[in-house]
Amino acid sequence: MTDRPPLPPFTRETAAQKVQAAEDAWNTRDPHKVSLAYSEDSVWRNRDTFVTGRAQIVELLTAKWAREHEYALRKDLWAFDGNRIAVRFQYESRDSDGQWWRSYGNELWEFDAHGLMTRREASINDVPIEEKERRIAPATFNTVNKWAAGISDTLALGTLCEAYGLGVPIAVLPCVNEALAAHPAYRASVERLRGMGVRFGDPYGGGGQGDGGRPEFGWERVLDLLTPGPVPRQDRR
Repeated sequence: MTDRPPLPPFTRETAAQKVQAAEDAWNTRDPHKVSLAYSEDSVWRNRDTFVTGRAQIVELLTAKWAREHEYALRKDLWAFDGNRIAVRFQYESRDSDGQWWRSYGNELWEFDAHGLMTRREASINDVPIEEKERRIAPATFNTVNKWAAGISDTLALGTLCEAYGLGVPIAVLPCVNEALAAHPAYRASVERLRGMGVRFGDPYGGGGQGDGGRPEFGWERVLDLLTPGPVPRQDRR
């Protein structure tokens, strides 16, 4: 069996790596990709649903992301001991009727010696929110254009607009496909934000791979953009 590092027993550093890897994988919304982090006989309690094995995990996640649109997740390490990790998280999504939700949850994880999760228990509560109350917002075509125009009609946009006035360094990994990135309005918005000192990484279009999945977003790249030093090549003109 192939190991999936980091392996237990966990340190604070390796437990945090495990949590970040899970966040990255779930944000791809690719059930098959996510399922590979779990053992073949992994046992789940997800809300009031009980499943066993990867096939049932894929089925559950496929149904989940069919009804939870524009899903975006953040996870945080809560505690760890030996081969167990406790996590708290929140995610936002929109249902088919256009209602936005913020879902708060706690997870208990248990791993085998190969670093695969054998047990997952998740308790989750859903809170209805308005779109303007969203906290977890990808840098989409609309977000970048509104931000550049100084529009503050959501909490996320308001935070970004205020950050500029406070002198807070900002780096962005746009979630925009090639067709939208070519639009003159988007290009003008990017140039305006760059002029304000915002650093942009390469856009993520979310396009499919040969195996039918999506490439990882690579959230850690934003930290490289904020590292002191020469302006990254893609920021130069």
